Amino acid sequence: MYKRSIEYRTFCLLLCLFILLVFADTLCEAAQISVLSNIANDELGKTAASGTTSRNNGFAESIWDSSKYISIDEIKPGMKAYCLTCYKGTEIEKFDLDVISVVRNIEPNRDAILVQGTDKRFIYTGPVAGCSGSPVYINDRLAGAMAFAWPLSKDPLYGVTPIKEMLRVSSAEKLKYKKNDFAFDFSRPINFAEIDRKAAAQKAAVTNSVSDASILPCPLIISGLPPEACEKATALLEPYGLIPVSGFGGNANTSEVQNVQLAPGSVLTIPLVHGDIEMAVLGTVTEIVDDRVYGFGHSMLGYGAVDLPMATGQVHTIVSNLSRSFKLGSPIEIVGALTTDEPTAVFGRIGAKAQMIPLTIKINRFNAETRIFNCRLAHNQLLTADLLHSVVYGAVLSLGAFPPDHTIEYKVAIRLQNGKSIDFENMSTELGMAEVIAESKGSVLLLLNNPFEEVGIKSFDFDIRILPKNISSHIWSVDLSDSTVKAGQQIQVDVVLESYFLEKKKYQFSLKIPEGIKPGKYELIVSGSSEYEQHLRKNMPYKFMAYDMTTLIEALNDALRIDRDRLYCLLVLPPGGIAVERAELPDLPATKTLIMQDATRSLKIQPYPIWLEKSLRTGTIIVTDRKTMHITVEE
Repeated sequence: MYKRSIEYRTFCLLLCLFILLVFADTLCEAAQISVLSNIANDELGKTAASGTTSRNNGFAESIWDSSKYISIDEIKPGMKAYCLTCYKGTEIEKFDLDVISVVRNIEPNRDAILVQGTDKRFIYTGPVAGCSGSPVYINDRLAGAMAFAWPLSKDPLYGVTPIKEMLRVSSAEKLKYKKNDFAFDFSRPINFAEIDRKAAAQKAAVTNSVSDASILPCPLIISGLPPEACEKATALLEPYGLIPVSGFGGNANTSEVQNVQLAPGSVLTIPLVHGDIEMAVLGTVTEIVDDRVYGFGHSMLGYGAVDLPMATGQVHTIVSNLSRSFKLGSPIEIVGALTTDEPTAVFGRIGAKAQMIPLTIKINRFNAETRIFNCRLAHNQLLTADLLHSVVYGAVLSLGAFPPDHTIEYKVAIRLQNGKSIDFENMSTELGMAEVIAESKGSVLLLLNNPFEEVGIKSFDFDIRILPKNISSHIWSVDLSDSTVKAGQQIQVDVVLESYFLEKKKYQFSLKIPEGIKPGKYELIVSGSSEYEQHLRKNMPYKFMAYDMTTLIEALNDALRIDRDRLYCLLVLPPGGIAVERAELPDLPATKTLIMQDATRSLKIQPYPIWLEKSLRTGTIIVTDRKTMHITVEE
């Protein structure tokens, strides 16, 4: 017993020793953490005192060279400065400036330098859109980039983004950003009109800063589109902070501008549409470090990681304007890709390749030769749908305005990188491009902003035919051969359509009343495509709803493949079975149907609707017309 007591005391002593050792080690570790924390806090205090953040410890600090760059702490009012920019062609010119002031915390964790141009050209034009990114030098050291100004300003007064804030942008290059998706409700049936309305409402224009100063908007040079299409593009793209302006017809003449390289002060263009139709954002390069390019001094879209083409460019002229002067130019050659877009700069790499989507538009117009447009669109969640809208609309109008009476026949193919596609063809009358644009644009918005998985678009193909006629019609009369029938009996439904400037035409349906149908009153519907679609949405909403990427593609194809030039006849029967999401179980026994319809189940379940359906192609579009009758089935 005594021996056991010794062993027990020995065990307790060893256990206490072990606990003390662990506790001592924890204290040492805590002391180390405290020391490191104090050091970090000291560093944060130093950076906070200088108006910067700890992000300075990234790439910006690693390349900072005091002989090349000047910090904001060294800049004083009254100092002489100059900037480099292009006012014509590709020549980089020097423009003298005066430092007016240094503004701390103009926005949270951001400073600015105020400069005023003294060059007579600057004084004449005032602040110029397109000078965004023009590098500003003080004591021959790079201080930052021209970034904002005051609209209607009489003096060429510019705000400059400090270079250190711009150099930090590359440190975030590898971070993956996901912008907030458009708030589309995928739990409800697809509605293209509602999609377009929500997308328009959620595009927020760039807002002004303190004292009505605003970032210098980048000109969006548009070439190859008629004036009406440029006006449409302006309405679509101005909310992104761009100034859409008509250009001079495509790329620069490469025989006149050869071997143009990106350099501080040179033109930096972002070709959003490239080919037979051109749309390119125009700004200026601020700095180049190896293959890294910094520009604009402010954001373009402003939400982080992007994948947009980056090109050289030239300036044709400066358009002086009382409201806001701007550079009119064009891209020359794509030389890299923009990868990061943040509030203080855009950042790209020379030699990188951005994804662009091939677009082919074939237009067959009644009074012109067939025309084919080929171009490529930037692949971007925000921009692609609006770019597609602008280009397709403009390509069609380039052959002339729509005649008062017109019909459009169209085929559209949206091919995806996963091997699937959205394919549809239809027609519209007296509505211009409204329906084809709404359907194609809405599809792109849903695909690129879906909550299921990232999807890439491989190509767009449009085949559009314009005819000088109105093919609208309406239902003149509907007659039944008999309104009281028996199961198994045939009935005839005679429908007369009255078309625009045409004689009335009769169509006939033959329906067989199903064997075994219960006696009672049943609804018979005759309608055009619009009312037929409403019937489908009411009774089979799951056909137009998405639960994952596969069902999204199926839902889009189902919604887009309802022919408008058909007359529909439906005999509505009692429902049978159930539909579980998009799976249809019409023959499910009643007992199992009752069990499956338990309200506690997470899957969306509804009774499976049943009706007899016949349709006839009429060559006309029935304008919102529906006739509802009833037939009585006797014993």
